Amino acid sequence: MFRISGARCGDALRLIAGRESFPVRQAVLTTLRRPQSQEPIDRAVVTRFPASSSFTGEELAEIGVTGGRAVVAATIGALSDVPGLRLAKPGEFAWRAFMNGKVDLSEVEGLADLVDAETEAQRRQAHRIAGGALKRECEAVRTSLLEAMAAVEAQIDFSDVEDAEALTEETVKRHAAVAIDRIDRALSTAAAARRVREGFVVVIAGRPNVGKSSLLNALAGRDVAITSEIPGTTRDLIEVSLDLNGFPVTLVDTAGVRDSDDPIEREGVARALKRSQNADLTLWLVDGCDATNESVKVDAIKVRTKIDLCKERPSVSQEEFGISTKTGEGVEELLAMLGKIAEERSSAEEPPLLSLERHRIAFQSARDAVASALSHRNFDAELVAEDLRRAAAALDNVTGRIGVEDVLGEIFSRLCVGK
Repeated sequence: MFRISGARCGDALRLIAGRESFPVRQAVLTTLRRPQSQEPIDRAVVTRFPASSSFTGEELAEIGVTGGRAVVAATIGALSDVPGLRLAKPGEFAWRAFMNGKVDLSEVEGLADLVDAETEAQRRQAHRIAGGALKRECEAVRTSLLEAMAAVEAQIDFSDVEDAEALTEETVKRHAAVAIDRIDRALSTAAAARRVREGFVVVIAGRPNVGKSSLLNALAGRDVAITSEIPGTTRDLIEVSLDLNGFPVTLVDTAGVRDSDDPIEREGVARALKRSQNADLTLWLVDGCDATNESVKVDAIKVRTKIDLCKERPSVSQEEFGISTKTGEGVEELLAMLGKIAEERSSAEEPPLLSLERHRIAFQSARDAVASALSHRNFDAELVAEDLRRAAAALDNVTGRIGVEDVLGEIFSRLCVGK
């Protein structure tokens, strides 16, 4: 599929398709030809979109050709021969759509995440954001802020107008409280949204030679890490991505935790402990045949390994797992548990929207600004108005849209000040 956008779109179609015009939003079967020699290239389906209803906000055409390499190469060559036509830069169609007001920043980011989505949960989340869910949430908060800002501005600039008397301090606080409530609900889902986008991180940790790399290979279903009976084989972090119940999970194999004189191994141990502390979940592996109750160095789920080598079946508590990567015992149960936990911690009561850190920071900044507006003891209208503007500006970082004209429009439409 080829896409052409810009003022010369009609000229390009005329040169390569030999038609003066194409009907709007109708698929037309036609023959593509080389502009200079008129040699036929392929039978293609051409659909033209006017600027008012195209993705980019410009004249746009989509050309569907036979999916062979030679046909694609010949079509690229033919399009390259059209004067004024050039290959688009990465992301240029989305950029033009944004510049022409067809999409906002959050929708562009959602579209990028949709392209990169590898699991069903990632696809659903990205599709919501690309479809404008985050934009609509910003607009809902923005509406409450505008109503509060309009009331404050009316008190500042139009205090002598009879209609302005109804816009009291309580009116402003009521609208601001609605904004805070919506912001808080969005912020409460930020951690789940991040896990869906970036993956639920599970670190496999423990002392050397307890089977960490073997477990990574067993869970991944392939040989990812080198396994050896020699302690300290793994020195650096090894990561592998899985799709569990439609949710992305990142498994991290780490160096064995022990005291060592080797500076490289010490660095590996330090990285292992740091990764464990920052992980969403840690599996702490211990030798299943060791009767001693080894203490876990981080908050983790204990996994007893190599249980097939034990003379007697080790006792495993409800908070522990017993596995054998050689026989496969317990591995499927452990994998199912990981999928369940990942799904639980990557889900929220409301659809997660703040998938990027900049979204979370913007919403948190907006909340702080609104809270500041509500904290003024004497309800200084000018200070309150400034805080509300800061809140609106923070949301502007998400969508890229807000202006003074909107505030004035809210005042005039509600107060009829201009009469």
